Amino acid sequence: MNTHTLKTICVIDGQGGGIGSTIIRKLKDRFGEDVEIVALGTNAIATAQMLKARANRGASGINAIVQTVRNADFIIGTIGIIMPHAMMGELTLEMAEAIALSPARKILLPLTQEKLDIVGLASTPLPQLVDELIERHGREFVSFK
Repeated sequence: MNTHTLKTICVIDGQGGGIGSTIIRKLKDRFGEDVEIVALGTNAIATAQMLKARANRGASGINAIVQTVRNADFIIGTIGIIMPHAMMGELTLEMAEAIALSPARKILLPLTQEKLDIVGLASTPLPQLVDELIERHGREFVSFK
């Protein structure tokens, strides 16, 4: 008999939480309750929007992010989540450092409002990026023993 090992996926977003909400909706549509999704917002609005998208749990702010990413299996967000002062300053140095140093596997989408260009990547719409994320990494999110 297979026993399910629940993986914890932290989805991190700021500002209005739109990107994080899109990611969570698609993950839940694909995996349902086979994954635990923790919405981590740099602010309460972002967290609330991600919870509406069916995240299992959510928290906001510096300490919530710093403490929670330590125990995650996966961290998903835009490339800005590892850049101090990204998201119009909402992403603090402490958050970026904790995310970058977390032992969790980081899956970053090449979207940013910062003055950063990643050479060699095609400009792909968010829904397609999330579909690719699920196709490429989906088997890692759910595992059976």
